[in-house]
Amino acid sequence: MTTPEPRLPAVLSIAGSDSGGGAGIQADLKAFAACGVHGMTAITAITAQSTVGVDAIGAIEPELIVAQVRAVQRDIGVDAVKIGMLGTVETIAAVERALDELVPGTPIVLDPVMVAESGAELLVREARSALVERLLPRATVATPNLPEARAIVAGSERARAVAGDADPAQLDAPALARAIHALGPRAVVVTGGHRERAADVFYDGEMLAELPGERFPDGAAHGSGCTHSSVLAAHLAHGFAPLDAARAAKAMAASAVRDGLREIGHGPGPVDVLGVRARRPDPADGT
Repeated sequence: MTTPEPRLPAVLSIAGSDSGGGAGIQADLKAFAACGVHGMTAITAITAQSTVGVDAIGAIEPELIVAQVRAVQRDIGVDAVKIGMLGTVETIAAVERALDELVPGTPIVLDPVMVAESGAELLVREARSALVERLLPRATVATPNLPEARAIVAGSERARAVAGDADPAQLDAPALARAIHALGPRAVVVTGGHRERAADVFYDGEMLAELPGERFPDGAAHGSGCTHSSVLAAHLAHGFAPLDAARAAKAMAASAVRDGLREIGHGPGPVDVLGVRARRPDPADGT
């Protein structure tokens, strides 16, 4: 009798689409594939985007966002969720409703996307408090970068109190992680891409850990944050503990930046988590 293959984990990205293929759900699906999970999407917004910038954004109807999540949950099942670009209060409310339809305890990674690498605003100002109040407490792991972490703390009286009412712009990553953890997520990773040292900081209420890494100034970083949070979600789906998942995400995102496709586009090129350059067929030998 043949032993059945173990079920492949399925991970859902609730995020925006990047027409340039470097960030958003396109980056998420690549990261999921690299981690050996089946990737699914619930698209929250369509962006006209390239490596140079964001030209236009169109929000998806809230009911359609919920319907996308419902469809994959009923048929395939969801072993973990990565949440990226949300954009508006209405979208956040729809995602909150959609999460209620998942199996209780499903791991959720929240990447609080606020501003694109090009500087385009991807979360309207009035939606920031909704994200903090409605989604952050549901996160298994929240993964803000340094500017996002400071914006979250600046907008929350409770987080500022935890930080001793210090100026959020002056807080270091450990203090920011502690302040954001007080808002409800099980764990926080303040990523190191915007820090002097390329180290992530992990905090789960008990353990504070620095996850060191190398900086690659000659790499290509478009989509690095999306890739990091997606890898983290995929590892949670595989059963990794949050700290171990964060370590794996740090390593894979760094490698993807190191191997990034600098020749793609006229702006910062996309990360390469799949090793695309090495997969190109050689016309000379037909492979």
